Amino acid sequence: MRLQPRRLSYLPLLKGLSRSRLLVALPLLLVLALGLAACRGEPATLTVYSGRSEELVGPIIEQFRKTTGIDVQVRYGGTAELAATILEEGQNSPADVYWAQDAGALGALSKGGKLAKLPDSVLNKVEGRFRSPKGEWVGVTGRARVVAYNTKNVTEADLPDSISGFTDPQWKGRIGWAPTNGSFQAFVTALRIAEGDAKARQWLEGVKANGAKTYGNNSAIVRAVATGEVDVGFVNHYYLYTFLKEQGLSFPVRNYSPRAGDAGAMINVAGVGVLGTSKHRQEALRFLEYLLSNEAQKYFAGDTPDDAFEYPLVAGVPTHPDLPSLSQIKTPNIDLSNLDDLQGTLRLLRDVGVVS
Repeated sequence: MRLQPRRLSYLPLLKGLSRSRLLVALPLLLVLALGLAACRGEPATLTVYSGRSEELVGPIIEQFRKTTGIDVQVRYGGTAELAATILEEGQNSPADVYWAQDAGALGALSKGGKLAKLPDSVLNKVEGRFRSPKGEWVGVTGRARVVAYNTKNVTEADLPDSISGFTDPQWKGRIGWAPTNGSFQAFVTALRIAEGDAKARQWLEGVKANGAKTYGNNSAIVRAVATGEVDVGFVNHYYLYTFLKEQGLSFPVRNYSPRAGDAGAMINVAGVGVLGTSKHRQEALRFLEYLLSNEAQKYFAGDTPDDAFEYPLVAGVPTHPDLPSLSQIKTPNIDLSNLDDLQGTLRLLRDVGVVS
């Protein structure tokens, strides 16, 4: 015979107690009740600070809730803003997991001593270039920097092997960029890491001298390339695919990854780390494992309602069929954690005069 758990009631114990004794008894009974609840294995509430938008990641978080029964509270905000909040909160941060839009913010928390070492079972799901060398964060999806080009005016053979080739005078008046965009600034930071500040400055000054036209965001650049306003533009890879989905293969723009594999072909990651102060470490690790599951990786690769067209980072999960595979893209040998020096990049951009 299967025994049914007894539902305990403390009401009989309270009958007949005086008001003074009742005030003493209630706190003790509350502690007892909480202890019994913990013994019954009721799920903890996991707190996630997400620099990724609710529109994109909300559905996969909800699926995690349904799959595991673990409740998740999410605080959404800007990636840099939430990283700064965690650093400010210190030991009192309620966050268990930090989910960043780019690796630089994860690097900042790692250098601030805020992230816990992750088990190899989590880290080894992702290629070494897309995770922390210290083992404190892991990439979930990748975003490639590319050169979008107008197929009517330019062939891939016309494009330089290196991003540095766009300082050549032949590109004068033909380039679009977005210096205030976070992804562009992460690219400049990668250029500084890979080649030094002097060469990064030289590149910025050269492209500026070529009369690069400034746009507010990546979508505006791709649109300008399509109309022939400029022939090339520096963007993230997935913007093109949104236009192709809407307008078809006749849309006259394609992506190019510089063949030299320099910073112009870098792949930044959206990634996650577990806070060292987390009180729900096991639940946090289950969340990371879920984000690296085939189900979640396929979601980001193209099963989202609007197709994210991001790169899955777990081996064996196919990229969206319209994308080149990661193995086809030669990338710079840099530690993505070092993309955290945004202030140094902003100073350089201001010195060169491309941002105010």
